[in-house]
Amino acid sequence: MPFYHRMGDVPKKRHTTFYKPNGELYREQVMGTKGFSGIQSILYHHHPPTQVRATRRCGEMKPEYVEQADLRHQHFKTFDLKAGGDPVTGRQYLLGNSDVVLGVCAPTEPMTYFYRNADGDELLFVHQGEGELETIFGTISYRQGDYLVIPVGTTYRLVPSAASRFLVIESQSDIVPPKRYRNEHGQLLEHSPYCERDIRVPERLETHVEEGEFEVRVKRQSVLYSYLFDFHPFDVVGWDGYLYPYALSIHDFEPITGRIHQPPPVHQTFAGQNFVVCSFVPRLYDYHPQAIPAPYFHSNVESDEVLYYVDGQFMSRKGIFEGSLTLHPMGIPHGPHPGKIEASIGKTETRELAVMLDTFKPLRVTRQALGIEDPDYMASWLPPRE
Repeated sequence: MPFYHRMGDVPKKRHTTFYKPNGELYREQVMGTKGFSGIQSILYHHHPPTQVRATRRCGEMKPEYVEQADLRHQHFKTFDLKAGGDPVTGRQYLLGNSDVVLGVCAPTEPMTYFYRNADGDELLFVHQGEGELETIFGTISYRQGDYLVIPVGTTYRLVPSAASRFLVIESQSDIVPPKRYRNEHGQLLEHSPYCERDIRVPERLETHVEEGEFEVRVKRQSVLYSYLFDFHPFDVVGWDGYLYPYALSIHDFEPITGRIHQPPPVHQTFAGQNFVVCSFVPRLYDYHPQAIPAPYFHSNVESDEVLYYVDGQFMSRKGIFEGSLTLHPMGIPHGPHPGKIEASIGKTETRELAVMLDTFKPLRVTRQALGIEDPDYMASWLPPRE
């Protein structure tokens, strides 16, 4: 993140003695990205984080991609997937490439362990539910509409207090606010659709000193490993720096509008390596007297477009509902369904809510996604038959 934050107790200077009340040293850990040249934070533990009792390989988290015979627009009904598992084991991957993987999760079981993704950042969008994201940096309460940004290497556990449903984006890189919304110092600019006031950092830091057996599962190169510790992994007494998880509500995203139709980049919320994430929120329509509010037909020549429909009526689509996920691949044009352009003329606002992922490398479809595909979606642009 572009701003400094501090929680708990830290010494006056880095890399100097910092003692517990009993005279023992706290254990300092520098956690950073890009080999000490990226953003970082420094944490102070009760125990050395290297003291592992046992380790084992415990599975894989690899999407099962399939080869498709044709290139087509696709619609996947994610609510048709059966809920189950916990917030990690319950993830069902639908699309992905070498930069990013996208899936959904509707957990029914609690996490009995802690989790750490060592491959890249995670972005969890809360479609339904509420609860807490417990992390080594502290706890963040989440609710419907929140984006939870979890940096690479962060040990965490999701604790839902109500039935929750997530859109899951797992990146191979960091996920950050778009560069064009930040100045050279990293501060969000006045024309940004959100600012630092909208970002929710960890609310409280709870230092756990209990001992016992605690499991941390680590994903590295899509393989899951289990580590057993004799102490609670959230034994941090304080930390400071620029690297930490945070929440941003889609309801705090302020839409950018104009006299004529604005292109999708105005909806951009986050950026990763070779992909962007956008938020479509309720907003006023274009106000030119002859404006056509519906988007124009467009060709995704160099990007794949994925839309996840959260709530409301998406003004350019028919046959789409809550939990729908559409893929419009590069190379073939797409746009409003028949009648939607005409129906938009004269309208003053839209109440839609959706998350969009655009990738600059082709996405592959998983076998799981094909099981919930609407076979008629590609034909939905044809004129109605008599």
